[in-house]
Amino acid sequence: MPNLFASRSIVIDAPVEDVYSHVRDFQQWPKWSPWLILERECKLNFAPDGNSYSWDGKVIGSGEIAVVQAKKNKSIQHRLTFLKPWKSTADVQFAFEEQSGGVKVTWSMDGSLPMFLFFLKNMMNSLIGMDYDRGLRMLREQVETGSVASHIDILGSESFSGIQFVGRRTSCTMAEMPKRMEADIGKLKNWFKDSGTETTGKPFSQYHVFDLLKQTVTYTIGCPTSRPANPGEGFITGEIPACRVYKVKHIGPYQHLGNGWSAGKIREQGKVFKANSAIHPFEIYENDPGEVDAKDLVTVIHFPTQ
Repeated sequence: MPNLFASRSIVIDAPVEDVYSHVRDFQQWPKWSPWLILERECKLNFAPDGNSYSWDGKVIGSGEIAVVQAKKNKSIQHRLTFLKPWKSTADVQFAFEEQSGGVKVTWSMDGSLPMFLFFLKNMMNSLIGMDYDRGLRMLREQVETGSVASHIDILGSESFSGIQFVGRRTSCTMAEMPKRMEADIGKLKNWFKDSGTETTGKPFSQYHVFDLLKQTVTYTIGCPTSRPANPGEGFITGEIPACRVYKVKHIGPYQHLGNGWSAGKIREQGKVFKANSAIHPFEIYENDPGEVDAKDLVTVIHFPTQ
């Protein structure tokens, strides 16, 4: 059986008792789980003794997680059993280490894939790691502030009228992406201001390459305009054609945008919609981070469909 392994860590600024209790109490998991946020209507069944819960969702599958061993404020070991989309098991551990600045939480998993899915091993390791990163960020926010500012609305299938744009295309590592995107949108705003060109819609980012194994990305960040001719060095013109799209709205800071993307991708995998590979997916920013609080940022992710 192809082995799977993922491990991610984060530091949470809170007493170890608070951090431990949020993980030990399964009733808290819907507040920060990177999977339960993708399908809020998923059926959950919590064991009366608090040592396990099961889930049964239309898009996130079904299974059960149970406590195997717990050492208060030190570690928790779980046995994870998947029933759908395929049967498998995994050993999961949370480790809690008090240190300067808070508590270091390490979330690890050892598992396996069915043999017929051996070719997905490397990609699944990366995907699970990204899920753990999403979950740990939400756990930190839940513990430190009492809530998680990440809300998902599934808007479903709609028509997109298409846009012409001026933009910047960038290739970088995923770790570099936030700063590179911030710099690109700043240069783009200056170009529009200096050229006197008017925008005809909201700014957006379109993702052309997202290599999970190499951890690299190629994207275009742009603004719609009716006059996209020859913007000069460092800028490009282009078009996103009219098409059908499957839309997911995310409300909250950009650090949690992965929740919205995961909500769409898991529905694509579950055959809720069929992607149009000829048009790359994109996100449109409905408001300006300089004008609203981060928790109120609205981003609508568009998955072109066939």
